Amino acid sequence: MDTPLAKINDRLKLAQIGVSVEQISNRLYLRATLPPKPNSPKTQPYQQRIALGIYASLEGFKRAEAEARLLGGLIACKNFQWSAYLKTPDGESLAVETVENLINRFEKYYFQTRDRNQQSETTWRIDYWRVFQKLPQADILSADNILKVVINTNPDTKTRKRTCMALSALANFAQIEINLKPYRGKYSPRLVTPRDLPSDLTIAKHFYEIESQPWRWVYGMLATYGLRNHEVFRLDFGAIARGDYIVNVGQNSKTGSRRIWPCYPEWFTEFNLQEVQMPKIDLNQANHALGHVVTVWFKRHAIPFAPYNLRHCWAIRALEFGLDISLAAQQMGHSAKIHSELYHHWISHKHHQRAFELMANKASRPQVPRVLGHQKGVEFSD
Repeated sequence: MDTPLAKINDRLKLAQIGVSVEQISNRLYLRATLPPKPNSPKTQPYQQRIALGIYASLEGFKRAEAEARLLGGLIACKNFQWSAYLKTPDGESLAVETVENLINRFEKYYFQTRDRNQQSETTWRIDYWRVFQKLPQADILSADNILKVVINTNPDTKTRKRTCMALSALANFAQIEINLKPYRGKYSPRLVTPRDLPSDLTIAKHFYEIESQPWRWVYGMLATYGLRNHEVFRLDFGAIARGDYIVNVGQNSKTGSRRIWPCYPEWFTEFNLQEVQMPKIDLNQANHALGHVVTVWFKRHAIPFAPYNLRHCWAIRALEFGLDISLAAQQMGHSAKIHSELYHHWISHKHHQRAFELMANKASRPQVPRVLGHQKGVEFSD
């Protein structure tokens, strides 16, 4: 079926204009081999687009064909100048915006609407920037190339959910109509297979197998307080050195400042955590970079579990010990809802048995009612 756009391009091709008209979403563009834009590192002409700033309507198609013939004439006479196409008389930009440029604009907007700190920097890089890098950087953002990135991720995964979230935000910013909700899938932390978490005895044994004293201290802090990888470098070290076993996570952590109590306060003494020793690394790195350093160290030194497993162990331990879920969530730096979704389905039979034993053997628990007699009419005590 011949569309208005196809008929226009047929006429332009027949006339050997050397310019075509393209439609992206509901806007019209010219495409031709053009010299590099001002300040471009390229030196030779190549295929580029020019945004016309007009809609794909009946009048818009007529205008686009006329603009294509005008551009073709300028190219043929070697009179083409980018200055005539980069701005409208009103100062509005008509240059085609590449994905790369759009991402740069979105980043500026992102940090204009929130504080720029370690927390927001980490969120930007992991939740947005990494997703955006999968787009064709030199192309124009469109519903098609957005959807292509989405369907190249595995369905019902955290990656798919994060990709849809980030690209929906970028599409909205670029005023591109696309609904990614049907593609988000059914991912939930509840569907994630529980990790094979080490026992507390195993955790303690590995502490003493670490030869490096600074890294032994890092390991001990992660095990005792369930910190995120980078948070071990964002603490109030002065308070720890003074013997305060309640650690203070700094404001520049992922979820801001908070206080954490150890489930095993004995580990603070046993692991000698009061003697703060830091590995020789650049502490000015972003949170994600610091976290990666810890992950790599665990792998290189054959620790048989990831550092984040120590955080999960703290969470399960807190549940076993009866710490109120809202308090545990606050100490871990997330909501009670997230805490419940992440950890309640991880509790196994052995965790229930251990919690029962702690409850049953607690000296302060209510005592079972004692029967003073069992004949008819004999009083019972509560």
